Amino acid sequence: FTSGRNKGLGGMAQRAGLINSIRAQEEHVLLLDAGDIFQGTPYFNFYGGELEFKLMSEMKYDAATLGNHDFDNGLEGLAKQLPHANFPFLIANYDFTDTILKDKFKPFKVFNKGGIKIGVFGIGIELDGLVPKNLYGNTIYQDPIEKANHYASLLKKKEKCDLVICLSHLGLKYKTNEMSDMIFASQTHDIDLIIGGHTHTFLKKPVSTLNLDKKEVLINQVGWAGINLGKMDFHFSRNGGVKKVLSSSIFVKNNTKNA
Repeated sequence: FTSGRNKGLGGMAQRAGLINSIRAQEEHVLLLDAGDIFQGTPYFNFYGGELEFKLMSEMKYDAATLGNHDFDNGLEGLAKQLPHANFPFLIANYDFTDTILKDKFKPFKVFNKGGIKIGVFGIGIELDGLVPKNLYGNTIYQDPIEKANHYASLLKKKEKCDLVICLSHLGLKYKTNEMSDMIFASQTHDIDLIIGGHTHTFLKKPVSTLNLDKKEVLINQVGWAGINLGKMDFHFSRNGGVKKVLSSSIFVKNNTKNA
């Protein structure tokens, strides 16, 4: 998984080679991104996000969520580039009904990998005060806790998912009581893993906290600029329960043999 400006030190070609090598070794892989695909580099300034979406499509990303920088060229700029993305953007708490982006996004998606059902949904950060109003227009921000509990419950109970993942752009934690992944995890049900972005936090391994049911929620984030690729291996028992979790943060520049 990745988050926070998918260009920079790591490089797209190097990341593609690393992803290909992982897929050659592992049969059941999900490739996810936690937002801020758009962010100010010469590539974005010139191509407006087209290059990033095309390269991520070439790498066969399975899903991504939206970060605040994905509004840098406004709703029209994002709408213009969406056809270049051959993967879904998942966002459960932005209401685009009264915008050009109406019906362009889904709140969640269910993946089946080797008989294991994995539910993925996206949660975005409050745009007001972070993004100029003219760039997000009539997008309505909805309560992340309320939306997360609704969709996580739906995925776990109705869809019978063995694993529920939230792609979050709330940020890991803050000195204030501002909504963050740590607070979010503690106030929700049914989420097993939060893949985070926004705060550009480099975690060597996931952190964890307890949810409302006193069950462990793993939270991971691997910085920004494509420097690291996060890898988490979930091993399941025959009855579908999680048996073991292994995680690593891979420095892309050191793993470029197949690029």
